[in-house]
Amino acid sequence: MSADWIASRGGPLHGELLVPGDKSVSHRAIMFGALAEGVTRIDGFLEGEDTRATAAIFRQLGVRIEAPSDGVRIVHGVGLHGLQPTDEALDCGNAGTAMRLLAGLLAGQRFDSTLVGDESLSKRPMRRVIDPLAAMGAMIESNDGSAPLRIRGGQALHGVDATLPVASAQLKSALLLAGLYAEGETRVHEPHPTRDYTERMLTAFGVPCEFAPGFAAVRGGETLHATDVSVPADFSSAAFFIVAASLVPGSELLLRRVGMNPRRTGLLQVLRLMGADIVEENAGEQGGEPVADLRVRHAPLHGIEVPVEHVPDMIDEFPVLFVAAACATGATVVRGAAELRVKESDRIATMATGLRALGIKVDETPDGATIHGGSLHGGSVESHGDHRIAMAFAVAAQLADGEVRIGEIANVATSFPGFDALACRIGMELRAG
Repeated sequence: MSADWIASRGGPLHGELLVPGDKSVSHRAIMFGALAEGVTRIDGFLEGEDTRATAAIFRQLGVRIEAPSDGVRIVHGVGLHGLQPTDEALDCGNAGTAMRLLAGLLAGQRFDSTLVGDESLSKRPMRRVIDPLAAMGAMIESNDGSAPLRIRGGQALHGVDATLPVASAQLKSALLLAGLYAEGETRVHEPHPTRDYTERMLTAFGVPCEFAPGFAAVRGGETLHATDVSVPADFSSAAFFIVAASLVPGSELLLRRVGMNPRRTGLLQVLRLMGADIVEENAGEQGGEPVADLRVRHAPLHGIEVPVEHVPDMIDEFPVLFVAAACATGATVVRGAAELRVKESDRIATMATGLRALGIKVDETPDGATIHGGSLHGGSVESHGDHRIAMAFAVAAQLADGEVRIGEIANVATSFPGFDALACRIGMELRAG
């Protein structure tokens, strides 16, 4: 893949799309399949670098994982205590989900292990997961709160009743995974409800898991039983096309079988408040997750104050929301989103800088921004290796009056391989630079 994209205004967007499988579900399906008794088949597995890194790690830990075709994995589970030690570091690449969840899972093993990541992941905060795991009896050494993480095996973990300092599905999931190995019950309370993928999937694998918005609990010593997992299309990947079709005049897209987990779809609520025309059709369930087809038609958007209660349910969609706000009438105000500053990049600063380079006024705050809608012009922007930033600016360029060069786009392959080909198929203008 080229290091840059050149994107520009195309025509109306039309067609039907099935975007790749949900990244969060794909990560967890590999993990739980590995810890289960029996053989798990995963259909719709995301063929991205992040999820492949997770599969590679479990192969290092002695789990047989077959890949008979694209999007399919057959995981031969080894049971809760069947993972095998390795002398090699376990490389998570760019996958923060993998590193944080594995920190909890590996804390309960009998052997030592080391988690490493790429340059970006090695800068992301891990103390938020290290400290609550330490309260359960885990021993994890870090580089001043960042990767690499050296996890000492053979520790006796005990259940805790934990109130998390931040709303994070990754942190919650790490504690629940450690809780499978802990004596007694592990109870997790969140300041705001977050995605419940782990809770739903534990239940699908036969583990009693009590959960409600903002709360989850498991008991140690339960057995996971293999089950087939059908991964829904990733809402975060669909989000780029939802916003593009909303913004480009004359557009109508149909996005098939999109995961509609209510803890994931805050962007839908916010776009509708801004005036978007998004209709859900053929609602159903796939792999324990709600799904629907989404029909999106162009509609003029107006700025709003984003309700803070929606923020945790759209944390990965803010880059493309910033683009929607830039093309809306009036100002859009985002608050309560400080978590964006510690993602693959500082997403508030990176989006603000890029939008300003394209002619949009953005006022930053520590936990958000005010984006003043206007007219986009051509220019050059940097994604700082952040896949969601790169794709968001590809959408922005469809409304610009000149070409937009987007730098450092290689990491798009971590979550959405083939994004550029799919974008061109529906009418977006995007090529290697």
